[in-house]
Amino acid sequence: MLQPTWLRLWWRRSPAVGVPAKNLCLRKVASAVSSRGTASPRALNIFDRDLKRKQKNWAARQPEPMKFDYLKEEVGSRIADRVYDITRDFPLALDVGCGRGYIAQHLNKETVGKFFQTDIAEHALKNTLEVEIPTVSVLADEEFLPFRENTFDLVVSSLSLHWVNDLPRALEQIHYVLKPDGVFIGAMFGGDTLYELRCSLQLAETEREGGFSPHVSPFTAVNDLGHLLGRAGFNTLTVDTDEIQVNYPGMFELMEDLQGMGESNCAWNRKALLHRDTMLAAAAVYGEMYRNEDGSVPATYQIYYMIGWKYHDSQARPAERGSATVSFGELGKINDLMSQGKKSQ
Repeated sequence: MLQPTWLRLWWRRSPAVGVPAKNLCLRKVASAVSSRGTASPRALNIFDRDLKRKQKNWAARQPEPMKFDYLKEEVGSRIADRVYDITRDFPLALDVGCGRGYIAQHLNKETVGKFFQTDIAEHALKNTLEVEIPTVSVLADEEFLPFRENTFDLVVSSLSLHWVNDLPRALEQIHYVLKPDGVFIGAMFGGDTLYELRCSLQLAETEREGGFSPHVSPFTAVNDLGHLLGRAGFNTLTVDTDEIQVNYPGMFELMEDLQGMGESNCAWNRKALLHRDTMLAAAAVYGEMYRNEDGSVPATYQIYYMIGWKYHDSQARPAERGSATVSFGELGKINDLMSQGKKSQ
């Protein structure tokens, strides 16, 4: 269970040794950032991407941005662990939606040779954390990656893809820039994220204003994620879910931290203003329904982790249909055959 500011983590990989900030390079690619309020023609325009860019820039400019980094650092470390689980090195890697570099700080130069970090927020790139891996920062939109086909051995992404309007396109872009036999490892928020806050706001707004509007952004369902990865061209897929629960003094502290993370709602259909009475009622409902014994309130973050590989001839493939030499029906007799063999001995 995580505690904001006074963090208690179940486990944590020790951070990499730092290098001087002057060794980091910032390269802006204006053409890689979508124009204001635009999305690909086939996409549903759910999120205001220009507002999300402003929210992330505002969060990165705060005097103590690391105060709100606890969740993204934890998920970044868990993605790094999945990278270490693959017994190979990656000469060239890409982080899509890197923020302040929450994955790179947990990797070492023996595993990753060079690391490209992309984000839509220029101030996040300017304030990236110091790491030992040579890095290049690129201002780019997740849906419009400015890289050639078959460029990277590894692509990672942590808590960024839930804000894209066209997730299938973003996954196709990632698959496009991967080399054959390259791997994509990502994490994004799942549908049960902040269900306590969502329920409290809905109940309070219904009671005070006679109806409710969405205040927590929509998320992808886990059963759709594998299909989207497969449609993008990935194979040997792995999708799993996890939950991280963080305790806060109250609902308002939770909302302050969400703003500090750059995770405020940016859906086009969001309500611009909540009345003071509604907010106070929501805080009371939150405490009444979910309060812990110590007086704090929990917030649940559901995380989807995904791994997908780009096809290569060297990869293991399933046998052709009908090529089996033993039927499943005969497997039920294996115990009898083994016992007979022991008796004959």
